[in-house]
Amino acid sequence: MEQAKFFYDETNKHKQSVMKKVAHIQTGLAIRAATHDNSKFSELEANLFIEMTPKLKNSTYGSEEYKQFLKDLKPALDHHYKNNRHHPEYHKEGIKGMSLVDLIEMICDWLAATERHADGNIFKSIEINQGRFNYSDELKQIFINTIKNDFDITDEVERCQDQLE
Repeated sequence: MEQAKFFYDETNKHKQSVMKKVAHIQTGLAIRAATHDNSKFSELEANLFIEMTPKLKNSTYGSEEYKQFLKDLKPALDHHYKNNRHHPEYHKEGIKGMSLVDLIEMICDWLAATERHADGNIFKSIEINQGRFNYSDELKQIFINTIKNDFDITDEVERCQDQLE
């Protein structure tokens, strides 16, 4: 009987500890969600984004036209990347310098960005970004799994099914 009590007490302590740690991450993510991309409202970014956002909306992610728009946005993007840790460019080591919390905000950002393009496709974006940011096939699959399992986007998955491996 004493062993059972010890087991239940220890397991409940462990659960409480995990709950506190998850709550800490939740709080951090909530703060990031509330402050996401606030630098775009700064004078250094806003004017260029005001001009370029409609153009980006009508472009295909990864296309030559899209890449040219990024070049046109370079001064704003340099400032943006320097001030937003959910971008691999923020980190000296690129994506390898990011935390799991950074990656969560990043994949949410990528998914939301696909909603801004007429032909947005999160799975195509994950594929293109693997080449852009040089991440492993394992991390690519984790991103795909996250989209498929943790977001309510059944229509998106069906529409983009051809992009899945």
